[in-house]
Amino acid sequence: MADRLDISQRKKDHLALCAGPNVGFRQKTTLFECVEFVHAALPEMHADDVDPSVELLGKRLSAPVIIAAMTGGTDRAAAVNEDLAAVAEELGIGFGLGSQRAMFTRPETEWTFQVRNVAPSTLVLGNLGVVQAREMTTDQIEDLVGKVGADALCVHLNPAMEIVQPGGDRDFRRGLETLARLVEELSVPVVAKETGCGISRAMGEKIRAAGVRTVDVSGAGGTSWVAVEAHRAVDPDEKALADELWDWGIPTAASVLQLRGLGLDVIATGGLRTGSDVARAIALGATAGGLAAAVLKAHKAGGRGGARTFLRRVILTVRAIMLLTGSRTVADLQRAQVVLTGQLPLWSPTAPMP
Repeated sequence: MADRLDISQRKKDHLALCAGPNVGFRQKTTLFECVEFVHAALPEMHADDVDPSVELLGKRLSAPVIIAAMTGGTDRAAAVNEDLAAVAEELGIGFGLGSQRAMFTRPETEWTFQVRNVAPSTLVLGNLGVVQAREMTTDQIEDLVGKVGADALCVHLNPAMEIVQPGGDRDFRRGLETLARLVEELSVPVVAKETGCGISRAMGEKIRAAGVRTVDVSGAGGTSWVAVEAHRAVDPDEKALADELWDWGIPTAASVLQLRGLGLDVIATGGLRTGSDVARAIALGATAGGLAAAVLKAHKAGGRGGARTFLRRVILTVRAIMLLTGSRTVADLQRAQVVLTGQLPLWSPTAPMP
């Protein structure tokens, strides 16, 4: 019973903290500010010729935008999920659920994750931690996927968050083995997803070798989940560790750049706040960009309508940048000329060793 209450309270804490202040990285940024587009003064196309649609995980999105992993497990989370999934359906973009661990340990919360009634055709991403997935059978995970009608399962990797979380996981063995098992046995595609610390090229190569073909970098520079847990920590040692690791991780833009050329479909999340950030991520090699905290804040301020207006403007900006770089399609935008400044070029897999 204690574990059930703890998970429920944790979900409430996370939702409240992520919509509030002082959970961002202190000094580290996403490095998207280091990506400059080269303007095309003669794009040679009508604005209506721009096609921002993209195929991802077997579904066609009207724009390369995802409402990144949100929440679940509480009444408040259910309301947020329903509103944002409805907006995703209306705009033709993707939607990610929060961790379904709560749904597994507390079956009575299943309804808080179900959004197909308002999003029948949306790309819906399920979500489960790799440590929990390791201990579950494929049939049990298949059941979680089926109950929410997910099109794919994000298996999240969160060692930094867990080691500072009160009662968090400490055993991170057999993660790659678990990914490989699910790729082989699950009926839907598997997405390897970090939770705010990014994925390096070396790790991307190992994930690809396990059979995974889509990754969500969830890099550093946005919400620091270590910071979130710092606010929740009571033990002085846990608080001190969380404070020390507050800025841990690979910046989101750097992580996308690291994975370029590996043949992976990359979803860029972690600190994306605008359509410009989404466009920059795609120019670095991502297939789509995901926004979480920015959407949550827009929803908190203006409900479903506020979230819709915010996301519509994100898509409008992506379309405008496509036109202004002469990019008719998302594939064209992935090849658009950019100038990398600041620290970002140092993260390139082809950069010389210092």
